[in-house]
Amino acid sequence: MLSNYPACFYPEEDGQYSVIFPDLNHLATCGSTLDEAFSQAVDCLAGYLYSCKHDHEEVPHPSALKDVDVKSEYPDCPAGAFVNMVMVDVDSYARAHFEKSVKKTLSIPSWLNEAAVQAGINFSQTLQSALKEQLRIAK
Repeated sequence: MLSNYPACFYPEEDGQYSVIFPDLNHLATCGSTLDEAFSQAVDCLAGYLYSCKHDHEEVPHPSALKDVDVKSEYPDCPAGAFVNMVMVDVDSYARAHFEKSVKKTLSIPSWLNEAAVQAGINFSQTLQSALKEQLRIAK
């Protein structure tokens, strides 16, 4: 499902761009070029919405593009500031960027490997559970 939120893009004196999402507590990101700012805006929006979903936090509804004014959000904004919708499919983005598995190679004693294989232990699941416990991550 696509999520669309208006974002204010502000050119900075050094050529970079700042991006602010007024509907999302002024969530902000930036990029060294306009293209990078758009890419970072998608990543920022996806990360925020993904986190809210997993933390069971309510997300505000997006404003209509016509209802967001860069001058009212940032009265001293530089020339060239504009508002644009940022769109992302959060579930698809999360699968590609936040939830993808990373292959790890590790060594264990052969006797431990044989015992675990005989017991039908899932090595990946066991390592994930142990890491979460060590890091005190709930889930």
